[in-house]
Amino acid sequence: MEQTFQFGYGEKQITATVRAKHIEVLQAVTPPPLQNLPEAFRLAVEQNAIGSPALRDVLTPADQVTVIISDLTRAWMHQDRICPLLVDYLHDVVGMPYANIVFLVALGTHRPQSEAELRRITGGDVMDRVRVLNHEADQPLVSMGTTSRGTQVQISPWVVGRKVILMGGTVHHLLAGYGGGRKSIVPGVAGELTIRQNHRHALHPSEPRSSDAVGCGRLEGNPVHEDMMEAAEMVTPVFGINLVVDGRGDHIALPSGHYALAWEESCRLVDRYNGVPIAQRFDAVVASCGGFPKDMNLYQGSKTMINAREAVKPGGRFIFLAECPEGGGPDEFFGWSKPLLEGRLDAALRAGFTIAGYVFYACCEIARGTDFHMLSRLPAEVLAPMGIQAIADEAELAALLDFGEQSVAVMPHGGSTVPIPPR
Repeated sequence: MEQTFQFGYGEKQITATVRAKHIEVLQAVTPPPLQNLPEAFRLAVEQNAIGSPALRDVLTPADQVTVIISDLTRAWMHQDRICPLLVDYLHDVVGMPYANIVFLVALGTHRPQSEAELRRITGGDVMDRVRVLNHEADQPLVSMGTTSRGTQVQISPWVVGRKVILMGGTVHHLLAGYGGGRKSIVPGVAGELTIRQNHRHALHPSEPRSSDAVGCGRLEGNPVHEDMMEAAEMVTPVFGINLVVDGRGDHIALPSGHYALAWEESCRLVDRYNGVPIAQRFDAVVASCGGFPKDMNLYQGSKTMINAREAVKPGGRFIFLAECPEGGGPDEFFGWSKPLLEGRLDAALRAGFTIAGYVFYACCEIARGTDFHMLSRLPAEVLAPMGIQAIADEAELAALLDFGEQSVAVMPHGGSTVPIPPR
C-alpha cells in the first residue's frame, strides 16, 4: 500500500509518499478549538477555577504581581492570544494598575529574547502596558533554601515578595514527565546551579544511561519532577493558567486555578488528547515535528524524536524531518560532540550537567538505538557522531520511504503526538 502525506518542515510543507505493507497514521484526536477565547478564559479563571477561588478573589488592586510566561521556543502554545486577556483581566476586573504587573519570561538558561520576540510572545499591546522582562539566570538571585534531594533553590527576585501567576503550555516532557506548571519556576526562573542540580537526576545513578525513573508521562517516583515541586512550593504561586493545544497550536482547554491541581488536570487532558495507544511497535517510523517553531533547532526537535521512539522497534528505521535553521539551538549543544567522540560523554555530563547536554545525550541514545535518518539543514558531519545519517534532499528522502513488507508508523505532528505502546 502507499499513502501521500504533507509534512511540516520549517515554514513550508513537504509532500512525500510512504510505501509499505502496513501504514498506520499516529495523530492525536483532539476536540474542536475553543471558539470564544475571551469567554473561555473568563470561565477558566473564575467559576471553573480548579482547587482555588476565582483569580479576582486571590488578588487585590494593591498587589504586586509577576506573571511567568514562556519564551519563543514554546510559541506553538500561542500564549500571545492569552497574555492580552490576562492583562485586561488584571487591570479591568481586579483593578490593578499596569505599573503593578510584570511579565517575566521563563528562559531558564535559554538566550534572552529580543524586543521583537518579546512582542511576539506576549501579543497585542501587552508590552506597551506592562513591563516584560527576560529572566537572567546569571544575575543576582534569591536563595530560597534546599530541597530534600539537595538542590539549592536560587530564584529570580521578581518572584519573591510578589504574587506569582504561572502560565505555560502542558505537553509530555522527557525529564519531568510533563512540561508546564512547576517547570515555570525550575528551570524557568531559576539559576544555573539550581537547574543543573535538579536535572542531574535524569541520569541513572550507577549506569552510563538515562534513569528509568524519568520519561514522558512519568510523575510518580520521578526525582526531577518531585524536586521541581519542592522548589515551586518555596515560591507558592497564587494561581496557574495552563494551555492545552492541538497539533495546529489552537487552544482546546485552559485548566486554571491552584498552580499544582489545575496543572495536574492539564496533564490528564494531555494524556487523553495527545496520547495514542498502539498495539505493538512498528518496523519503522516517519516523523515530522510539524514545522516551525517545533523544528527551529534540534534542541526543540528532540521532543519529536523522544515521542516517535515509542513507536519503533529497537533497531528499526527512524526517518525524521526537522529543518533546524538555528542548528542545535543553545551554543553548547554540538559542543558535546567532543566528549562523545572521546568516549566520555556520560562522565562529562555528570561532571558538568546542563540541560542542552542532556538533550544531546538523549538524542544520541535514540539515534544509536535505531537506524536513524534525518532531513534537515544540519551538516552531515555534525550529525554523524551522534549516529544520525543525514538525508541530502527530498529525492533521497523519497527513496527511503519505500519500506517494502514492513509496518510503518507515520507521525505528521510528532511534537504533539505520544505513542503509548503496551507495557
